[in-house]
Amino acid sequence: MMQIDTSRRTIGLNFLEDGSAEIRLWAPIASKVFLVTRKILTPIQMEEQDFGYWFIRTDKVKTGDDYGFEIWNEKKKEKYTSNPSKLRRADPAALFLKNGIGEYSTAFNTNDFVWTDQNWKGLAQKDYIIYELHTGTFTPNGDFISIEAKLDYLLQLGITAIEIMPVAQFPGERNWGYDGVFPFAVQNSYGGPEALQHLVNACHNKGLAVILDVVYNHMGPEGNYFNDFGPYFTDKYHTPWGSAINFDDADADPVRRYFIENVLMWFRDFHIDALRLDAVHAIKDLSAQHILAEIKTYVDQLSSSTGKLHQLFVELDLNDNRYINPLNLGGYGMDGQWIDEFHHALRVTAGQDKNGYYADFNGIEHLAKSYETAYVYDGQYSPHRKKTFGVEAKGNSGEQFVVFSQNHDQVGNRMLGERTSTLLSFEMLKLLAGAVFCSPYLPLIFMGEEYGEENSFQFFISHTDKQLLEAVRKGRRAEFAAFHHSEDTPDPQSEATFNHSKLNWESLDQPRHKILLNYYKTLIALRKSNPALNNLNRNQVKATAIKDQNCLILNRWHEKQKIACLMNFSNQQQQLSLPDVSNWQILLNSDSVQWGGNEEIPSVSDQGHIIINPETILIFTSDNV
Repeated sequence: MMQIDTSRRTIGLNFLEDGSAEIRLWAPIASKVFLVTRKILTPIQMEEQDFGYWFIRTDKVKTGDDYGFEIWNEKKKEKYTSNPSKLRRADPAALFLKNGIGEYSTAFNTNDFVWTDQNWKGLAQKDYIIYELHTGTFTPNGDFISIEAKLDYLLQLGITAIEIMPVAQFPGERNWGYDGVFPFAVQNSYGGPEALQHLVNACHNKGLAVILDVVYNHMGPEGNYFNDFGPYFTDKYHTPWGSAINFDDADADPVRRYFIENVLMWFRDFHIDALRLDAVHAIKDLSAQHILAEIKTYVDQLSSSTGKLHQLFVELDLNDNRYINPLNLGGYGMDGQWIDEFHHALRVTAGQDKNGYYADFNGIEHLAKSYETAYVYDGQYSPHRKKTFGVEAKGNSGEQFVVFSQNHDQVGNRMLGERTSTLLSFEMLKLLAGAVFCSPYLPLIFMGEEYGEENSFQFFISHTDKQLLEAVRKGRRAEFAAFHHSEDTPDPQSEATFNHSKLNWESLDQPRHKILLNYYKTLIALRKSNPALNNLNRNQVKATAIKDQNCLILNRWHEKQKIACLMNFSNQQQQLSLPDVSNWQILLNSDSVQWGGNEEIPSVSDQGHIIINPETILIFTSDNV
């Protein structure tokens, strides 16, 4: 196999400077392949190349034209149930399907867009303050251009990066995005590829980085025709979504190339700053070089040639820092990972029922451990998993971990999709936010969290296959058995489920929502302006759990500044000790009148003890202690 060219795409349809198009398709099971378009009645035969590729250079296809492939498979008729000798399929590496999933893809030239972000080189990883959003539900119109209208709002909030949930083309117009079946194509109902380029350009010109969520562990069930081209999947392994993507079985090289080219395309042709790779623990690969490590190698080559920063974050349900260790130390080179365990410990501390995976967490003690060690389970026995789990995250900096009090999974994977604002008190919402932004990790907000959005974020789809629909409904009901819900599961196919998941921006006119929004702005500003908070050295962190009071004292320091965060997760007033309390100045009291609370200055006893109100965080600073 040839080395991959990081400077340009070499699979799918690509336009050359003279206006002609090069088209390369991997279809090793085909005996013949023809290029078909709506304009030309006679299919054009493609040339067979090594390793199962088919190629053509033509001036018969222009930007905006519909095109696809006619695949002849006279040797393997048994693979097909109808008209087995030839099939018509859209390009699996298409960039656009303007009419949605069907037989035709849409020719698109990424080089037509005129970028104006030449001065943007990327965002230092330690400076990421992430706002996760779903394009379809973030605004009433649910498209990329509507996100642009909210960028100034996000800047005023203090956000430095938006993270967009997957945009790869999925069936219909409603989906979380994890059912995508065309990884290169940008969802048509969101505005397509040009609108995404326009959004990224606008973000960069305003100083915002863009993270894109991508899925390389499975394909969606409807409109998934990859097996009609070649062995994209393997029966060697199975995932929760079926057969695993073929990263290490026979004919794996072109599959690996397909996904590496996809990564490079987002960075190079769409100017994306970072990718968030979904559920990489479900990527099965026993190759000498893991696919993630190979991806990192090529991303480093691209960054070296462009001079731009590109980061790779992973969602990982394994406490295994091999994924985030550098290539030269035998790791896979991922720049960072989400750590759900911080979230789980935080939510149990705040009163979350210990059902399902929450049963592994004891609350305040595990939260204190996560502040210091990132992973809660780093070699202990996990009752939920019924095995010893995890390794220590030695040598990994704070900027390699992303933490949150809620995200799309933790909200949407509840049966009713309830947001934290409807489950906990207003005081606890402020405390959870403080716990996240005072951490030595990268903070993430899920859209609407910052003002206490009350509309649920439920699971939604728009499939057309009736059997598939019933399977999804049945699966959703079974998924919540461990959480002991009794209510009827919302119908994911219903448009009402989707519409009820949209943000209600009008609620910002209500006083309590305004207060919470301003509170978040203040928290973010404090994090940015205080060195002890924005320096993410994990060696300058000490967390002390006070179990019988359900309180935690978090100490962080950098150079001369020290920060003390006192957190009371109990529903009673508590007394805590802070050495040399007279040398500390209060930076924030979540229970102050300004934030809808009861006091301005926390009480200090004659013995120097601090009285902290229920469900409150106090943040102090000192240069003298």
